[in-house]
Amino acid sequence: MDRTAVRSREIAIVGYDEELATLEIAFRRGGVYRYQDVPVEVHRELLKASSIGTYFTDNIKEKYSYEKVNG
Repeated sequence: MDRTAVRSREIAIVGYDEELATLEIAFRRGGVYRYQDVPVEVHRELLKASSIGTYFTDNIKEKYSYEKVNG
């Protein structure tokens, strides 16, 4: 999984596994979540967003199944 540190008040690191279409979000206040069946375009748009936190809330948070993997 490729991981990228991001500038966001809420999110510290974004990871993505293209083969598994899995998006990993590590939050600054703790907790790492993996979101399933996320298209690569959504990952790219997240990284390009002017507000990563807002993009996450509006386009990912409640739209994809997830599991908490840490924290």
